[in-house]
Amino acid sequence: MGIISMIVVGFIVGLIARAIMPGEQKLGWILTTVLGIVGSIVAGYLGAALGLYAPGQGAGWIGSIVGALIVLFIYGLIARKA
Repeated sequence: MGIISMIVVGFIVGLIARAIMPGEQKLGWILTTVLGIVGSIVAGYLGAALGLYAPGQGAGWIGSIVGALIVLFIYGLIARKA
């Protein structure tokens, strides 16, 4: 059940991040889900490094969206150069 909830939350976070980020992102639903999951992981590690979260504690919704925005921004830079 944990994997399914991670996929659903990742998809929702990815959709929200894509809606917030200006411009057009040409990502399918699978890459949107991966974006949300990776964003949550990035937010968790950054939050732990900054002392916002305890080690092993997951990021919240807002932190996950911010992490997904960071990942989406980096993806946009890489995709533009390619």
